[in-house]
Amino acid sequence: MENPETSRSSQVLELASEAGQILLENGSEISRVDETMKRIAANYGESSENFFTMGNGIITTGDSYAGVKYIPIKGARFDKIIAVNQLSWDIQNAGCTFDEARERIASIRTMRGKPVWEQLIGAALGSGGFCAVFGGSLFDCAAAVVAGILLWIFVLTVSMPYLSKMLGNIFGGLVGTALCAAFHSFGFGEHLGNMIAGTLILLVPGVAFTNGIRDLANEDYLSGATRLMDALMMFFCIALGTCVAFVIHSYFIGGIIQLNGTFASAQTAGLPAQSLAALMGTLAFAILFSVPRKFYLSTGLVGMLGWITYLLIYRYAQLGIGAATFAGAFVVALLSIVLSIGQKCPSTIFLVCGNFPLIPGGGIFWSTYYTLTEQLTPALTAWYTALKVAVAIVLGMIIVTWYFQKRKSRKGHHA
Repeated sequence: MENPETSRSSQVLELASEAGQILLENGSEISRVDETMKRIAANYGESSENFFTMGNGIITTGDSYAGVKYIPIKGARFDKIIAVNQLSWDIQNAGCTFDEARERIASIRTMRGKPVWEQLIGAALGSGGFCAVFGGSLFDCAAAVVAGILLWIFVLTVSMPYLSKMLGNIFGGLVGTALCAAFHSFGFGEHLGNMIAGTLILLVPGVAFTNGIRDLANEDYLSGATRLMDALMMFFCIALGTCVAFVIHSYFIGGIIQLNGTFASAQTAGLPAQSLAALMGTLAFAILFSVPRKFYLSTGLVGMLGWITYLLIYRYAQLGIGAATFAGAFVVALLSIVLSIGQKCPSTIFLVCGNFPLIPGGGIFWSTYYTLTEQLTPALTAWYTALKVAVAIVLGMIIVTWYFQKRKSRKGHHA
């Protein structure tokens, strides 16, 4: 006959492990997963040293319990991260019994995502906003909006239900590029490069990229490397899909279409237009990542202020793209943690969405295009620039994260 205390111990560890799984599969950083599981276990009388978390799995051990959960890196549902985070704090503050906690975990597991109409609005805002950020004209932005909506319909109806993540990104890159090329061929849109870069931003693996950096900052090198490798593979898959689309397009027009780099339209180049575009683009990913609506405005403002910082330093201080990106990432990371403390929610929702204007999505596209068309010097320049931007984001985030992690070790808070 099973000892009741042993049974209770196993249930507590299973509950904590289930909470960790929800966090990990929906875009949380490793440190939060560990902290949440330990908090839940400790407050129900179990040792907090029973968990080992990796980038794609959780190992749980106890006196009479052992569990291994394989958790592949998937998408992002930040509403679930917020809900589990709040549950863990309610447990710590003795505001939730064990049975209530199990019910809430089951409820969180089955939470509905954003309705399709709202996701399509997010796709439209993201494609149009980032097309403007990349320098597209208003006509380019209009074409990117339509292409973005159609691409997201493809993601919802084909990619997510039926394709693996790698195939989904390959075909997503193909579909997005083909739509923009078709629109451009019929005169809808002026600058194809801007249209494609704005549309394909919807596929960029910002969650894996940002959390990989955060894991490295927390000295979790294995998980950080795993997530950054996952992000790199997704970038490669998007680029591969883009290449296939160009090859197919060249078959019909008799050669690879000639693009001459990013065009900066005077219609969207001004600071007010760029600020609005960054706000819209960041807000778009808050929608697509299921951030609760009450955080929409603050999330959008984080991305906008980070992008304004970048533009001011790049255009007026003339310190170069690396320094400008570092400053923008620093501001995003700082605002994310400050807002997370003030609004009592995970900083992840602000940090991941707020970094999208800075992530070198456009640079990846141009690197791919120049490589495909055998323009070696521009390709190497574009790859080097994208790498430099990525390193600058890493440094900006790591410095802020390191400082607040040191403070957190002495004084707990919800960040």
